[in-house]
Amino acid sequence: MTIALVRPPTAALARCELTYLAREPIDIPLALAQHAAYVQALAQRGARVISLPPAPDLPDAPFVEDTAIVLDEVAVLTIPGAASRRPEVPTVAAALEPYRPLLRLTPPATLDGGDVVRAGRTLYVGVGGRSNAEGIRQLAALLDPYGYAVRAVAVTGCLHLKTACTALDAGSGSFLLVNSDWLDTAAFTGDGLELLPIAPEEPFAADTLTLAGVTFLPAGCPRTRALLEARGLTVQPLDVSEFQKAEASVTCLSLILRD
Repeated sequence: MTIALVRPPTAALARCELTYLAREPIDIPLALAQHAAYVQALAQRGARVISLPPAPDLPDAPFVEDTAIVLDEVAVLTIPGAASRRPEVPTVAAALEPYRPLLRLTPPATLDGGDVVRAGRTLYVGVGGRSNAEGIRQLAALLDPYGYAVRAVAVTGCLHLKTACTALDAGSGSFLLVNSDWLDTAAFTGDGLELLPIAPEEPFAADTLTLAGVTFLPAGCPRTRALLEARGLTVQPLDVSEFQKAEASVTCLSLILRD
């Protein structure tokens, strides 16, 4: 059974943290509807969805991905790079505790889960924004006993590594969907991963989530969708426009626990 941990947005989303984007009005009723459609899509792919209670004092709380890194053996609780987001972690920790042993980073480490892309037993971690070198060092030390390698990837021009890169598997080997304008692709050299560039006119298309054979892609990316379908993937667009105004996308809205 795959479990998806989510948390619905509240009106506080309008006060979200922003780094690269100018603030735009967020349509809260539309955000709620988009979140409900997202949850329904996960459930349709067989996930058991656990919804955390709304957090009206925490604007970025719907972006649960940033609070933990969930692996097969353990979950690592993060220290989000934005101090305003650190109170999100305890509720997520309590929800994860029945399913995974919990490991914790300690200050001065900072690390957002959205900066972590897993490909096999390697975790690539974006550095240059919310995640610092100490966070990456501690993550590597915590996960070394479990056989995971951790590698830093320089990210510029976007908030998280997953904004610029996600891992996919078309059945014939893993590859990464990448926006090479926002990351240093040299970090992947020699790892046996094929890099598939997104359509350049769709810069936010690289943030995808694959679940039970379906790849969820932000709506409005038809050229990238065609690229993925040409590689044999089944693609389902999801409208996350109101969350994109908060520098978030498809992966940000859930923590996936896979059996």
